[in-house]
Amino acid sequence: MVVNKKNMSEIINNSQKRKELLKHMILQLHQGEAPDLVRKRLVELLRNIPYDEVVEVEQELITEGLSEEEVLKFCDIHTMVLDGHIDQSGAKPVPPGHPVDTFKKENRELEKLVDAIEQLLGQVSTLEEGQVKELFLKLHARFNELMDVDKHYKRKEYLLFPFLEKYEITGPPKVMWGKHDETREKLKAAIEVVSASGSISVEEAKTVTEMVLYPAIRAIPDMIMKEDEILLPICMDKLTDDDWYAIYQQTMEFGYCLYDPLDDWKPEGITTSEVIYNTKNSIQLTTGSFSIGEMESLFKTLPIEITFVDKDDKVKFFSLGPDRVFTRNRAILGRDVRNCHPPSSVHVVDQILSDLKSGKENSAAFWITMKGRFIYIEYFAMRGKEGEYLGTIEYTQDLTHLRKLEGEQRLLSYTKK
Repeated sequence: MVVNKKNMSEIINNSQKRKELLKHMILQLHQGEAPDLVRKRLVELLRNIPYDEVVEVEQELITEGLSEEEVLKFCDIHTMVLDGHIDQSGAKPVPPGHPVDTFKKENRELEKLVDAIEQLLGQVSTLEEGQVKELFLKLHARFNELMDVDKHYKRKEYLLFPFLEKYEITGPPKVMWGKHDETREKLKAAIEVVSASGSISVEEAKTVTEMVLYPAIRAIPDMIMKEDEILLPICMDKLTDDDWYAIYQQTMEFGYCLYDPLDDWKPEGITTSEVIYNTKNSIQLTTGSFSIGEMESLFKTLPIEITFVDKDDKVKFFSLGPDRVFTRNRAILGRDVRNCHPPSSVHVVDQILSDLKSGKENSAAFWITMKGRFIYIEYFAMRGKEGEYLGTIEYTQDLTHLRKLEGEQRLLSYTKK
C-alpha cells in the first residue's frame, strides 16, 4: 500500500481505510519490516487510532488466519508502535467504585511500585561486594508485592474476558491472557533470582538485573497501556450494567491488587438479587446465629485482630479491630500469606504452616515489644470435624494495659485504658 499526501486526509477521516492501513502496517511488522520505520509511518499518517478500531483489526487478523501465537509474538512491537497514538476521546466516563475504576486505580499503584523497583535496580550499577544481599532483600519484598498483579490478571481472565467473548470479541482477550502468562513467568524468575542473594556476586547481580529483573518490571507498564488505552474503553462500550454488576459481585473471590477501593458501586435499576443466607438474613451456626451486620460489628468491636489463612495458604479474611497493631487492607485478600511477610521471615512462616498442617503442632506463640507496646501473636491450626486442616488463624492482641494490672477489681468501674 502506497500512501501519499493527497490521500492522507482521506485515510485519517475514513474508518475503513484507517483500519486497512493499520492491518497493513501490522502485517508489515510480522513480515520483519523495521518497527521504527512502521511507527514513523503510523505517526505521520494516522496520528490517532480509535481504540475500538485496534480491537477490530486484531480480531480480523486472527479470523483471517494469523495465529494467536504470532499475534502474541509481536504484541510488544504492536504496543511500541501504537503507544501514545490511540484515540480515547469517545471513551465513556467511569463512575467511582465501578470495576473499571478499580482496574485503573490498581494500575496507578502498579506504576508506583514499578517506579520504586526501578529506583532500587538503579543502585545495582554502583554495588560493591557485600552489598548485594541487602539490596536483593529489598528487591525480594518489592517483587513479592508486584506478584499481586496476578489477582488483577485473574479478574480479567475469569470475570471480564467471558463477557467479551459473549459479544464475540475473542481474539484480543486470548492474546492478552498469553501476555499475562508471560509476565507471570518473568516475575517468578525475578523472585527466584532475588531470593538467592547470598550466592550472587556483584557482576552476577548486574547480569541478572539486565537479563531478568528489568524485563520483569517492563512487562507491567506494557500491559497497563493495553488495558487503559484499548481493553477497558472497549469493555465500557460493550458490557451492560448487569454484566458489570455480576463482575463487581464476584471480584472479592479473587481480591484486589495493591489497592483497597474506597467507593461502593451499584448501578440504578439493577435486577440482580441480593444474596440471602436464610429467611432472617443471618448466618446460622451450631450455637446460634448472627445477622451480617451483627457479625461485621462483632469483629470491629473485639479488642483483638484476627486473620484467617485458608488451607491453600491464601489470606481469606481479616478483622478491623478498634486499635489496630498491624495495618491491613483488602488488597491482601487472595494473596499468598508468605508474600505478606518480609522475605527474611518467610522461612518462619513456612515452618509454622508446615507444623500446623501436619498436626505436629496446633499453635505457635510470639510476643514482641513494638513502639512501647507489648504485642502478643499466636497462630492456631483450624481443623474440621474429622481433624482435617482447614487453615490457620493469626490472633494478635496488645497486652500493654493488661500487663500493668495488679490486685483485683470487683466493683463496677468505667476507667478507660
